[in-house]
Amino acid sequence: MLVRRPGPGERDPVRAHRRRRAIELSLALAVPAALVLLWQLAADQRWIDSRIYPAPSTIAADGWQRAADGKLWPDVWATLKRVIAGYALGTAAGYLFGLLMGALRMVRAALEPLLDALYVVPKLALLPVFLNMFGLGEGPQIALVATTVFFFVWISTMAAVMGVAEGHREAGQVFGAGPWQMFRHVLLPASLPQVLVGMRVAAGVAVLVIVASEQIAANDGLGHLIFDSRTLFQNDVMFVGIVCVAVLGVVFSELVRFIGRRLTPWAPRDRGRPQS
Repeated sequence: MLVRRPGPGERDPVRAHRRRRAIELSLALAVPAALVLLWQLAADQRWIDSRIYPAPSTIAADGWQRAADGKLWPDVWATLKRVIAGYALGTAAGYLFGLLMGALRMVRAALEPLLDALYVVPKLALLPVFLNMFGLGEGPQIALVATTVFFFVWISTMAAVMGVAEGHREAGQVFGAGPWQMFRHVLLPASLPQVLVGMRVAAGVAVLVIVASEQIAANDGLGHLIFDSRTLFQNDVMFVGIVCVAVLGVVFSELVRFIGRRLTPWAPRDRGRPQS
């Protein structure tokens, strides 16, 4: 006779889940902290050239000083507003096209080859085109972010809508659902979790694109700060800009993830999460 005794996770799933989350959080903080300490040690012991790779303490002090003097915030705000504007435009257009092409076969047949061809074009290669269209200013930066985000959201939305189970569609038709009801009660809830995954990926890519664009054709922003400080050999300022970009990307991506979780309470969660 085989006797199986329940483990701690089965006897008290809530406590086991909290313990596991505490361990995961500790690991998530410990790994970057260890790397920063190693970097600091390497700079202090002169294992690396601190003129090229300033110590984290130097970077933190310089970043604090620039923030206190008000020199950092204009660049942060310039990058942030471009990302938000471009992300909003790209997400709206990508979702609309993805929904139409996923639901209507003829629309997909007409537009998919063209969009596939445009998708493989490096988005930074379009910056000169946008400069010719909108001139200098915010227009080219926002258009570049919007174009990049559009393709990520379009692909994920189209795939999500096409992946809705046929049984769900048939159930809606049996109950006499019209086009709006089919979208509201079948396509939207079934596809939204996967769409939000694409939106989260697009949020991180939007930050990458705007920083690269600001290094080429902008007079402010974090990308311009990084490139300009490197030209002047102000490597501590350069790393301040890099850290700000990393923080901005993480916060923006996690914000999209947080909103997605609130909009899709029916979506699958961590399997280790206790069931209520």
